[in-house]
Amino acid sequence: MASFSSARLARVDSLLHQAVEQGRIAGAVALLWRQGTTRASYVGEQEPGGAPMRRDSIFRIASVTKPILAVAAMTLVEEGRLTLDGSVEPWLPELAGRRVLRSPLAPLQDTVAAERAITLRDLLTMRCGLGAMNFLPGPRAPLAAAMEDAGVAPGPFAFQGDSDEYMRRIGRLPLAHQPGERWLYHTASDLLGVLLARAEGRSLGAVLQERTLAPLGMTDTGFFTTESQLPRLTAACKAGPDGLLTVVDAAREGVFSRPPAFESGSAGLVSTADDLVALGRMMLARGRHGDLRVLGRTTVAAMVTDQITPAQKAASPFFPGFWESRGWGLGLGVVTNRDGPSGTPGRFGWDGGFGTSFWCDPAEDLIGVLLTQRFWDPGWQALYESFWNGVYAALD
Repeated sequence: MASFSSARLARVDSLLHQAVEQGRIAGAVALLWRQGTTRASYVGEQEPGGAPMRRDSIFRIASVTKPILAVAAMTLVEEGRLTLDGSVEPWLPELAGRRVLRSPLAPLQDTVAAERAITLRDLLTMRCGLGAMNFLPGPRAPLAAAMEDAGVAPGPFAFQGDSDEYMRRIGRLPLAHQPGERWLYHTASDLLGVLLARAEGRSLGAVLQERTLAPLGMTDTGFFTTESQLPRLTAACKAGPDGLLTVVDAAREGVFSRPPAFESGSAGLVSTADDLVALGRMMLARGRHGDLRVLGRTTVAAMVTDQITPAQKAASPFFPGFWESRGWGLGLGVVTNRDGPSGTPGRFGWDGGFGTSFWCDPAEDLIGVLLTQRFWDPGWQALYESFWNGVYAALD
């Protein structure tokens, strides 16, 4: 295999097998594509004690949903149906007339008027003023509690009502900061999903199907599994205090076995490794998929360019050390500085809280996908880092 060292890839396989044997994961699918060569590994079971893992097993991809959503959004920008710096209020009137907290930790009543409207760019770059507040230093933010009370706080599963009810509840909340001022993770993508659905006058699933999934042949990606797909759906697991895995969302009768009331643009899709590689190949080909142009090459270039300023990074806490080597483009993460074997500047993609990872490396002509269903925790983090270091150590 000219693109990889077979002996070194065997180490990656051993790593995954060992993780299964030790009970750290029930199973995994790893798919690597480089310079036209594809290499798949699938180990373990779809759930503890269940059916063997398959290459086409279906996983909850959580936040890996975000890049798929961004592709659809940018097709609408290219057609002039939406503009990056235009107000989203014509489609999301619940976001009009916003009040903004004087500081992200301020009481909910301590607000000022928004200086401008929220734009599509704010949603794609997560600078709209709403998101995960748990990364902020100091005491728990009152806005975080208000989002939880309203049922709209970021979490592993989608909002339980429909999109109109979601927007009604969001519309009652102040923003944590002025539009465009800081980066705040997650919620912007759910708002973006509602925007795309309303702009197109149909469900978000239908919009994604037309603009991203069907053009790329991503036939196993959607907001739920059909009856025929259900035998391939893996179970979501979480490690307990004793390290043992417990199922928190089964395949049959689980959340993703039926259509959801709310199609979450931030974390709602299921997919397969091959579907995600198809997405990555289009992005590495600068918008082309075979003979079809899905996105313009300059659009892709903008998407994978860091959009967050140094000042905004300094004011936007996230995981420790994240901003030292990472940035955020139009709907996905980007690597800005080499901080380890896999930290190639220009690498782009994202990870998901159910234990999924999708990254593309233009410099190495590489796409890597790792799919497990262990909730992100320190144990998953260690496996994640070892996997990617092993993949890059195997490049010839």
